[in-house]
Amino acid sequence: MTAKSSIFTPVLLVGCAIILISFAVRASFGVFQIPIATEFGWLRTDFSLAIAIQNLAWGIGQPIFGAMAEKMGDRRAIVFGGLIYAAGMVLSSFAVTPTGHQLYAILVGFGVAGTGFGVILAVVGRASSDENRSMSLAIATAAGSAGQVVGAPFAEYLLGIMSWQSVFVVFACLILGVLFMLPFMRAPQVASRQQLDESLGHILKRAFRDPTYGMIFLGFFSCGYQLAFITAHFPAFVTEMCGAIMPDGVLDSIGVSTTSALGALAISLIGLANIAGTLAAGYFGKRYSKKYLLSGIYLGRTVIAAWFIAVPMTPTTVLIFSVLMGALWLATVPLTSGLIAHIYGLRYMGTLYGIVFFSHQLGSFMGVWLGGKMFDIYGSYTVVWWIGVGVGAFSALIHLPVRERALATA
Repeated sequence: MTAKSSIFTPVLLVGCAIILISFAVRASFGVFQIPIATEFGWLRTDFSLAIAIQNLAWGIGQPIFGAMAEKMGDRRAIVFGGLIYAAGMVLSSFAVTPTGHQLYAILVGFGVAGTGFGVILAVVGRASSDENRSMSLAIATAAGSAGQVVGAPFAEYLLGIMSWQSVFVVFACLILGVLFMLPFMRAPQVASRQQLDESLGHILKRAFRDPTYGMIFLGFFSCGYQLAFITAHFPAFVTEMCGAIMPDGVLDSIGVSTTSALGALAISLIGLANIAGTLAAGYFGKRYSKKYLLSGIYLGRTVIAAWFIAVPMTPTTVLIFSVLMGALWLATVPLTSGLIAHIYGLRYMGTLYGIVFFSHQLGSFMGVWLGGKMFDIYGSYTVVWWIGVGVGAFSALIHLPVRERALATA
């Protein structure tokens, strides 16, 4: 295989490392839900709102960092994002009020935007050949899943030997450390002369007038709702529900000692299964219609979530759900970003994907915030689960009319 056709370029490898660390930290926040609320005597809503604000800030920051990368350079945008991310984690470690956590969550959210999918996938997409682009985007997305595999259990382990405040500082150091790999991340500008000459305002105007872009925007909402709700609340959900019904000795049979560890294991399994699921999405995305694959993924999530909430919860159903949902977890990302690149071109892929991703993060905000709010009101997450089933069905339907062809030049 020649260097030209090799899929594992330095850009892809460095991008994977940055996304892995960024998502390992982000995916671990659900593990802190109970320790922080217990220490300060907060309602579940208080810390949930901080995570919800973090997700909303991530969504707002994504198109900003996408445009910044396209105007000022990819690496400058990533460095700026990493510095903000680390600052948010360190400041959060000193927060002793819900308002403090919620305020610093804005910095964390912007930091994730600068080191996450929007910027990194645009760089990877531009650096990839047409032949390798779909799979390269999938591999970079799968790195986020790998971060989820290690993030929650690593946080759980660190909480066993140090305070949650110290864990936040450790995570900040990891974020700063990965930035030293950036000198190896040099992406060529892969775009047609026509795309290079086209202004950002012009392509945005064309996209906003296209009903397909609106459908992609709306369809990504449920992805954010489901993923953020599960990431933020599933460990606590599993800890409390299984703790109330668990016979002695059941946990030992699956290799964990506490319901808290079962919750962390569930998040890790979701990430592990999604590595395979995301790579499969990249493989099939090159060969089949991306819109139909997206519709099928959302339908699958809807069925799995409905089944899980309808049957009695046991450690077995938790593990089955984690593997099945994990296989579809981030599989939407390479397909959605690849669809945008295919229809609207590579020149402003970061900004266009960032705007669509804002819908994802609106869903994330609603999923996390409603999870905490409904729990405080009803003492249960059931209503929030069924809302997720409904929005998932909506996304499965709205992708069907998408026109999957390159947008003609106006």
